[in-house]
Amino acid sequence: MPIGAVDRAAPGPIAEAADTDLGPEVVIRPSKGLVPLNLRDLWAYRNLLYFLCWRDIKVRYKQTFLGASWALLQPVLNMIIFTVIFGNLAHLKSEGVPYPVFSYTALLPWTFFAYAMTQSANSLVNSAYLVSKVYLPRLIIPIASAMAGLVDFALAFLVLIGLMIYYHIAPTIALFLLPLFLLLAMLAALAVGIGLSALNVQYRDVRYVVPFLSQVWMYATPVVYASSLATGKLHVILSLNPMTGVVEGFRWALLGRQGLDIGALTLSAAATILVLVASLYYFRRVEQQFADMV
Repeated sequence: MPIGAVDRAAPGPIAEAADTDLGPEVVIRPSKGLVPLNLRDLWAYRNLLYFLCWRDIKVRYKQTFLGASWALLQPVLNMIIFTVIFGNLAHLKSEGVPYPVFSYTALLPWTFFAYAMTQSANSLVNSAYLVSKVYLPRLIIPIASAMAGLVDFALAFLVLIGLMIYYHIAPTIALFLLPLFLLLAMLAALAVGIGLSALNVQYRDVRYVVPFLSQVWMYATPVVYASSLATGKLHVILSLNPMTGVVEGFRWALLGRQGLDIGALTLSAAATILVLVASLYYFRRVEQQFADMV
């Protein structure tokens, strides 16, 4: 870093600069209250965000045997397994929709969420050379890792189109709201992934907890079953899951078999925002230690 430059990522001191005849004068003062998030830095480094996202996409598909086919195989194989076990053997209700379409419509956002959360959680440790060598807003790293999953989502969405054509299911006009539910899935992945990425720098066993967390979380989300099966307090608890609103929103926008539960969607969105804000402040508070611990 050049002499006189200020690391804007450090949450401790706050610096003010003023031009003088001897050059820029830097005044360092201790921060007061909550650590500033400095989210404006993300816009200033948007080109780097694009570069890191593109890097993660190329690394994911470089020197692979299956290549982009893996983005299709994972949700399709899960759909087949869920259809056999939960659709044919357990006879779970699918709200009048063929179970393969019912489950795949939920697997589509869930697979994106699980991938984005996992990659975001491991991003800082995997990019240790960036964190310790150069200055950049560290938040860019987990965000770029999460955004790389959009390519897999787009490829997997083609399978859903084929399923809907095969079963003669026409999408509703609410299809235009689908990007909003995808954005909510992205925010939910970042809400958890950003906090876990900071924890992963301090405690390296976090990377072993993330796959287990993802697996348990999937069964706490109405992926293989309908949320209407939960009633009373159980329905409220289920709605506090950030991914409940996303999954139900996808089914409503694509299949339109039942009305959208605004109350459940509101609870899911509120839980996402609260966790995201808490993760951002925790990330910024411990960020100054990353270079020494990564």
